[in-house]
Amino acid sequence: RTPVRRSFDMSPVASFPATIRTPALASRRANPIASRASLRATRPVAPRSARLATAMAAAVPIMVNDLTGKMGRAVADAVVARGADVCYLVPVAFSGEAKDPVTIGDVAVEIKSIRDGDPGAVLDDLKAKHPGLVVVDYTLPAAVNANADLYVEHAQPFVMGTTGGDRAKLLEDVAASGVPAVIAPQMGKQVVAFQAAMKLMATNFPGAFKGYTLTVTESHQASKVDTSGTAKAIVESFNELGCGFDIKDAVLVRDVPTQIAPNPNGMGVPEEHILGHAFHTYRLTSPDNTVSFEFQHNVCGRSIYAEGTVDACLFLSSKIGEGCTSEDCEAEKTLFDMIDVLREDGMVTN
Repeated sequence: RTPVRRSFDMSPVASFPATIRTPALASRRANPIASRASLRATRPVAPRSARLATAMAAAVPIMVNDLTGKMGRAVADAVVARGADVCYLVPVAFSGEAKDPVTIGDVAVEIKSIRDGDPGAVLDDLKAKHPGLVVVDYTLPAAVNANADLYVEHAQPFVMGTTGGDRAKLLEDVAASGVPAVIAPQMGKQVVAFQAAMKLMATNFPGAFKGYTLTVTESHQASKVDTSGTAKAIVESFNELGCGFDIKDAVLVRDVPTQIAPNPNGMGVPEEHILGHAFHTYRLTSPDNTVSFEFQHNVCGRSIYAEGTVDACLFLSSKIGEGCTSEDCEAEKTLFDMIDVLREDGMVTN
């Protein structure tokens, strides 16, 4: 179905000095609501009728950093597939180092180094050429905070899908800046809905599974060495339900024979998805072993995350600028997660 689109001002926003320790940023942290208003006040504003007509007709420009990685490439493909009337892929992307151009559909994307030169100037130039720009970040955990600082300093709205980094600092800095952003470790909208349902159950029925034994088994590609953030979030809800599970006891399946072996001895992962999958099983057993519950979500490939990321970009674009009339804009809310995206009824993919 056609995505619900809200009007927003597509004018490029004002950029800020290139260092994060500026008086401007300190002021925004001290008073983010006032700084948000000042950002709006400094933009050139066209007549309202012209702004609305432009916004309704304009597709959302999306820059994907780093589209040379597997997740970034999946998002870039999803942007192109969504249709040029909805959004389009900006022909420039950042990576750790400059690389040969990458062609996505009919778009040749120049890959620039985020470490060399002046990436802030590149962002400012792209904003001028592509009003209403939204940046997607799927880079490396070690780059999360530095990249977010770059986006904040140049008032660049962004969707952060990269996990890791100092998450508390990330959320604090972005919230204080007033720069619109969606930050979430899990972009798959159906998985997010499952997480939300578990959290809701835990909130409404705390201790409902007290005494039950929980086992957690999760399988990912061998390159993922840590326990998934999704499993951690689900376990938190189960613990609120009374399970008392230590996430360190989760079984991480990374060997291929066990992954492709059929249940009950293996995970049943299709062989073609060994290099990109997420299979999670949560089993609850009563103290006397007469009752059991099993919750399972199995994801093959990356399309669920890529499509959810594009939905997040379209959601974020509706929160930018003078044309935004939602309650979030009235309340000066600028930091969002995927629960906010779900609640907006902007999830247009199957």
